[in-house]
Amino acid sequence: MPERIKLTEKVLREAEPASGRDYQIFDSDVRGFAVCIYRGGGRAFTLDYRNAGRQRRMTFGRWPDWSVSAARERAKELRREVDAGGDPLAQRQTRREAPRVTDLIERYCAEHLPKLSDHNAADQRSALAKLVAPAWGRKLVTEITSTDVDNLLTSIAAGRARPHKVKPNNRARKLQPAKPTPVRANRIGEILRKMFTLAVQWEWCETNPAQRFHRRIETPRERFLSKDEIANLAAALDAAEDRRAADIIRMCMLTGARLGEVRQSRFEQFNLEHMSWSKPPAATKQRRVHRVPISDETAAIVRQRQLLVPRGTPWLFPGDVPGQPIQEMRRFWRQIQKTCGLSDVRIHDLRHTFASLLVSGGASLEMIGKLLGHSQMQTTLRYAHMMDSPLRAGVDAVADAFRPKPRLVHDADDRGNARSA
Repeated sequence: MPERIKLTEKVLREAEPASGRDYQIFDSDVRGFAVCIYRGGGRAFTLDYRNAGRQRRMTFGRWPDWSVSAARERAKELRREVDAGGDPLAQRQTRREAPRVTDLIERYCAEHLPKLSDHNAADQRSALAKLVAPAWGRKLVTEITSTDVDNLLTSIAAGRARPHKVKPNNRARKLQPAKPTPVRANRIGEILRKMFTLAVQWEWCETNPAQRFHRRIETPRERFLSKDEIANLAAALDAAEDRRAADIIRMCMLTGARLGEVRQSRFEQFNLEHMSWSKPPAATKQRRVHRVPISDETAAIVRQRQLLVPRGTPWLFPGDVPGQPIQEMRRFWRQIQKTCGLSDVRIHDLRHTFASLLVSGGASLEMIGKLLGHSQMQTTLRYAHMMDSPLRAGVDAVADAFRPKPRLVHDADDRGNARSA
């Protein structure tokens, strides 16, 4: 039976290390509470207890980081837990082995992202690595609460300072003020909701803290090219030296397809006899085959590319890397923006312009959704406000009904002549 004394700061300071071994000094007040004097001179507080017939020793603090009084209070808490049938050491080991957010991100990227398109998967992987992992990486999955989710999304929605796109005269690039990014916060919220839904399925946690995250109000970007801007764009593309990049932009405008769908298009996808383009699931955002009719102008571009592209190359627009389609379009588009004065127009805005021209031509929302490959009608409804011709006709009909009808008015002379007669 080891000798027990009341542990004090003085006892710990005066305790001398033993040569070649560690030893313990047990406290007389709390059963099992002791300080271990290491042969190297270090000191740590421990608690010895028995659980299910096994002798256990738990180290929970080092001196002088922990005072003797603080260690004694912690030992009392652990002792009460042991007396209630708990095993503090086993619980600590379980927490150490419990999955952390970094583990969840790694499994999510390995098992779920391969099911998505390459662009979507890359965007989610980047967002998790840059925004989520630095904030939560070392936390246990079970520790994340809805408050943590709200705080993270609030910081993302507030935005961050970014370098100016325009380079100044000196080499230092000044930072722009933080610009709110509510759309980015909503997208991260959707990623977190899916990731924690999978965590519940994997039994890594019991509830989804991102299930009902606060969704910020989004103001959809609406930029449509006018007839004059379309004419200027067409003229700039005709005059461009890079015919490959010019044909890509022209196809985006003629088909309403996404830039990635045009860049990765292959000759085998086009049926020039039936004038159709069948996009494979791997190239579409909705991850399913999307077959659309094409115009004579689009077919002419395909035929021209057949003459220009070396035989045996599957890509309509092969890139500089052998066996790969073209990747870089930003430099060419910046030149076109400068030439046409379209600094605020993105390539994706050509898709919106395509839809606006369909609306003005009398196409229905269902037809627009099929041509653009929308998987949800909600996405197509963003163009509903442009279909105002029937609405305007209805408003005019109401105004016509409310407008006073003209009345026949006789002048005074006519009434007098009528009486004398």
